[in-house]
Amino acid sequence: MTARRPPARAWAMLTWTEAKLVARDTAGLVIPLGLPMLIMVMSGLGAEGAGAERFRGLPALDAFVVPMTMVMVVALIGLVNMPAVLATYRRTGVLRRLAVTPAHPLMVLAAQVLASLAQVLVGVLAALMVARLAFGASMPRGALTAVGVFCLVTATMYALGMLVAAVAPSANGAVALGLVGFFLTMALGGGFGPRENLPDPLATLGEYLPYGAGVEALSAAWTGVPPDLAHLGALAGTAALAGAVAAKAFRWD
Repeated sequence: MTARRPPARAWAMLTWTEAKLVARDTAGLVIPLGLPMLIMVMSGLGAEGAGAERFRGLPALDAFVVPMTMVMVVALIGLVNMPAVLATYRRTGVLRRLAVTPAHPLMVLAAQVLASLAQVLVGVLAALMVARLAFGASMPRGALTAVGVFCLVTATMYALGMLVAAVAPSANGAVALGLVGFFLTMALGGGFGPRENLPDPLATLGEYLPYGAGVEALSAAWTGVPPDLAHLGALAGTAALAGAVAAKAFRWD
C-alpha cells in the first residue's frame, strides 16, 4: 500500500504558514532587508556619480552598489535566516514528527525555501525601487542576463545555507556559522572596501567566493557585458558541491 501524497492545498497552506512566521520574526525580517538598503543609501549619498570611467559610463552606485545590495540581501536570508529556522525545526522535533505523517519533512524545507525566497524578492525589489527613486539609478543594460545571474547567486547562497542547516547543532549554531560565512565572504569580496586594498592572494580568493563572484557577475550584467565565465563557474561549482554535501549530511532529527 503506497503512502498517500499530501494534496496541493496542503503545500499551499504550509507555505503560507511559513510566510506568516517569517513576517512575524521582526529581526529576521528587518535586518536582511534594512541593513543592505541602509548601506546602499549611505553609499549613494557619498557616491555623487563616481566610477563612470570604470563601469562603461555608469556610476558606481548603479553598476556596483546596487548589485552588491542584491547579493547582500540573498546572502543574509539564505546563509543566516533560513538555516536558523531549519535548525530550530530539527532541534524541536518538528521534522521528526512530520516523518511519520503524510506530510514528509521535505515539505517543510520546500515551504521554508519558498517563503524566504518571497522575502528575498521583496528585499531586492525594495532596494531597486529606492535606488531608482532616490538616486535615479538605471536598471541593468543586460536585464535577462542579470535575472539569470541573480538566480544562480540565489541557488548558490541557498545551497550553502542548506549546508549550514545540515551541520549546525542548533539555531544559535546556524546563525553563528551563517554570519561567519557571510562576513568572511563579504569582507574578501569587497563589501567593506575595495578588494584591491587586500593582499593579492586574498583579493583573488574573494573574487571567486560566492559573494565576490556574484557581485562581479551582476555588475557585468548591469554594464551590458557578458559575465566572466570563471565567476559563473565558481558560483555553479559552489552550488553543486554545497548542495551535494548538504543532501548527504542533512539530518531530520
